[in-house]
Amino acid sequence: MPSGVQSGPRPNPDSDSATPDAAAPHSASDSLTDDVSDNPLSPPDKSFRTQGNARDEASKHDESHLPLSSGLYLVATPIGNLGDITFRALEILKRADVILCEDTRTSGKLLSRYGVKTKRIAYHEHNAAKMRPEIMERLGKGQGLALISDAGTPLINDPGYKLVRDCKAEGFNVTAAPGASSPIVALILSGLPSDHFFYAGFLPPKTMARQKELGRFTAIPGSLIFLESPKRLAASLADMASVLGGTREAAVTRELTKMFEEVRNGTLDELAAHYEEAGAPKGEIVIIVGPADASDNEPSAEDIDARLLELIKTHRTKDAADILARETGLKKRDLYNRALELAKAD
Repeated sequence: MPSGVQSGPRPNPDSDSATPDAAAPHSASDSLTDDVSDNPLSPPDKSFRTQGNARDEASKHDESHLPLSSGLYLVATPIGNLGDITFRALEILKRADVILCEDTRTSGKLLSRYGVKTKRIAYHEHNAAKMRPEIMERLGKGQGLALISDAGTPLINDPGYKLVRDCKAEGFNVTAAPGASSPIVALILSGLPSDHFFYAGFLPPKTMARQKELGRFTAIPGSLIFLESPKRLAASLADMASVLGGTREAAVTRELTKMFEEVRNGTLDELAAHYEEAGAPKGEIVIIVGPADASDNEPSAEDIDARLLELIKTHRTKDAADILARETGLKKRDLYNRALELAKAD
């Protein structure tokens, strides 16, 4: 078993002992129910309401055949282990009028596993502009639509946000059934600081563009999260080491939640060297780069002198020291004395 593999018992998605979560989103009208079906999921005014818990009278009825309230449901799906789907997600997918899929064939495997027979329509980056008017028309007719990606939480690294934006602009209800997300799973498994983090997605494929993009992230005071293809992993790690600092702690995660899940920790220099020698690994890759060491941001004596010489050309010595103190956090008195020494030597 590879280093860093996480193992343990798998959840049983077929268990009959668990009570499904509510499929409908919350609203201020929780106390109201449908006069006809006594089902808070399909109220006559098409507003969103909670379903109630297992002890409520409404949740004692079999509601799997009833349609959802009108609106767009953003439904997270597993990132590897099919057992990571939630009861609420399955209920939404079964009761939706249509499921919008990034790839209908890929999603079909998951949906078939759980007996979801809802109609599927492709909605992805290449047809989004064409499909959005049709989707808006369906919502206008009162349909409940579920949006899913191939794996994980929709809208993370895909164009779905434009659909959400349009729905909100037209006044249609939008809610989410949260679940797995590979960037977050990678972050919590990495052992790197998670109190502040920045999700950067995929980097450009070419070296120069990639290094330029990485340069934008050097000053971010937190962990960085990247997606990368296996074949570009070694080159990207080398560029990260060059731009962000080779001693910066990082983790390469792959096959998250699957049998051969691996989390490999090390410095960027160490990880770049490892994958350069080992070659491209298999599986989906998420890279976590820890925050820069505070000492790495301190300017060298040469940098301080160069900046002071630049500033005293156009500012009084006192003002030059004040400006550099604000830029670096160093003591103004020390900078002022150093500026005087440089001025005399010059």
